[in-house]
Amino acid sequence: MHAVVREDKRVVVHKDWPEPGSGSAPTTRPTDASRSTPSERTNGNSFEALVRLTRAGISSFDVAVSRGLVNFRGVMGHEFVGIVEKIIDRAGTSDIPESASAWIGKRVVGSKTIVCGRCERCRGGLSSHCTDRTVLGTHGRDGCFAERFLIPVTNLAELPKGVSDDAGVFAQGVAAAVHAAKVMRLESKAYITVLGDGPMGLLCAQVMARLNASVRLLGTHPAKFSLCERWGVKHRHVAEVGLRQDQDVVVDCTGSASGITLALRLVRPRGKVILKSAGMLVNDAGVATGATLDGPKVGARGVADGGIDLSLAVVNEVELIGVRCGKIAEGVSALAKGEVDVSALVTGRSRLGDAVEALSEAADTRQIKVVLEP
Repeated sequence: MHAVVREDKRVVVHKDWPEPGSGSAPTTRPTDASRSTPSERTNGNSFEALVRLTRAGISSFDVAVSRGLVNFRGVMGHEFVGIVEKIIDRAGTSDIPESASAWIGKRVVGSKTIVCGRCERCRGGLSSHCTDRTVLGTHGRDGCFAERFLIPVTNLAELPKGVSDDAGVFAQGVAAAVHAAKVMRLESKAYITVLGDGPMGLLCAQVMARLNASVRLLGTHPAKFSLCERWGVKHRHVAEVGLRQDQDVVVDCTGSASGITLALRLVRPRGKVILKSAGMLVNDAGVATGATLDGPKVGARGVADGGIDLSLAVVNEVELIGVRCGKIAEGVSALAKGEVDVSALVTGRSRLGDAVEALSEAADTRQIKVVLEP
């Protein structure tokens, strides 16, 4: 089968990659954090779904993996829509319960993080920060850029008929935006700014504007502002904004050190900065890679990337809040209810066999989302 694989020095599209679950293709990959068996890393459930890919999305982290900025080798990708074809018991038994076999034939999306369910964090309600987690296509586990792939049934969510495959690709991103909107009560805030006009910035702006009409998005690509006008979201070019330190909340979705520094220049004393994207590339095990996606550069408002000036956070007593992934079911629910419009966010489309070129296309910041089809 076709599979997009990050090898030691490059990305290769294999045409004869072994079928997952065949015994010749490992699903999990060795990592420093891997200390358990595959069945133990499925939240106490050894049943995995064999999923046939119908659509996959390329994220900025996939671009980083393709450039060798993330220490991962294996099948790439974590954003997907697919059809469950089979249930496999990784423990080796043939007794598949009805609760697992019921997934066969369903169109699904899924959470990218596979947790152990046994560590102290999992037992304490912090499973998304599992100390032994693996992540599709980025950390310790083969991903979804293949004609078929495996994922624990506990990570799945069914995609309703009214949600297209293209829209379903955004389920993980919408879930993250919903989660970011829940970390504080936005309704009571007078001034809220979302920094960045990439996919996450556009999703956060939509979700948060439904809770508070004062939300505005600051970006650098005027062509994307028409989307904000379509959604009724306020917007401005980042270069046109005064640094008055008057914002109650600033949500940084830029993934750059300059974005975080700008956020600190916008937020009021004792205000809050939500960090939705890391300035330094950090893998899903929580380990800094020591690189930035685009390397050192002069970013927004002439602030040099490569370092973050935290002095304003100290002087102005600013609260910094890191936000990670959300619940995949909440992302699906928001899409099904029409609470988020993603109909214009797919800006590129390629076949799985042309993934190397598609990854280069996705690295262009003028793109929003490039999707892959089998």
